[in-house]
Amino acid sequence: MATASNRPSSNARERVASAEQPPPRSAGRGRTARVVAALLALPLLVYLLAPIIGLLVRTTPQIWRSYACCWEAATALKLSLITASIALVLSVIIGTPVAYWLAHYSFRGKNIVDTVIDLPLVLPPAAAGFALLLLFGQQGIGAWLLKHGIRISFTLAAVVMAQVFIASPFYVKQARAGFEAVPRELRLASATLGAGPARTFFRVTAPLASHSLLAGGVMAWARALGEFGATLVFAGAFPGRTETMPIAIYTSSTTNLPAAIALATTLVVVSFAVLLIARGLAERQLRTSLAIYPALDR
Repeated sequence: MATASNRPSSNARERVASAEQPPPRSAGRGRTARVVAALLALPLLVYLLAPIIGLLVRTTPQIWRSYACCWEAATALKLSLITASIALVLSVIIGTPVAYWLAHYSFRGKNIVDTVIDLPLVLPPAAAGFALLLLFGQQGIGAWLLKHGIRISFTLAAVVMAQVFIASPFYVKQARAGFEAVPRELRLASATLGAGPARTFFRVTAPLASHSLLAGGVMAWARALGEFGATLVFAGAFPGRTETMPIAIYTSSTTNLPAAIALATTLVVVSFAVLLIARGLAERQLRTSLAIYPALDR
């Protein structure tokens, strides 16, 4: 009787085990789909990598030492790094409240605010620079500011302002996504424990959204580093004053092609290294956040 009674349970276990094993045909289909997806992604990857590889191949060590280490290149790179970093700090300061506001509150005209934030992403940079020049130049409030000894257009401040205008939406969009991913019950729990809005933000919301904030900051910094059109129109191209790395590449391309190649290679290498390091830090921060609160992975 004991043997007979165990047969149904044994057969049931066998049926469950066979059901858990994926059919060989579905596994083959999964591998085929993966190969097809990789082949479909290949054209874009080749299109993006081919110009970069071509640039690196044409940059010989002799060309790089001759032009990338000269005073003009070093000054332009230093100016780009400084202004992009300042633009990042300003974007975080003025962009974080906007991202939090859009993430957690509904109000009339929210779509219009969203459109205004996205506008610099689609607006031609030259048009953005021209609009800034009309507002802060001699045709706008710049004339009044100049009477008080303050000049904005064609100065270092104009470089930073152009970079903030173009790059800040990249940070706002990533920061908003990070704030929206933080569970509402955590913020409510913090409030019930007596924490105010500011304490809840700095102790709960910001740490859990830190990976998105870091990713947005990196994207904003990289966009500011590569900004060209708005900076050229609003700040000009004065060596040592407003000539950033992209502008130096443009001006060199018309007079000294090897110098432009060396400058472009330097900017590509610096940008790639910063993005790679920041991406690693963001992924590490995301794993830390998931370890603290696994529900963020849902």
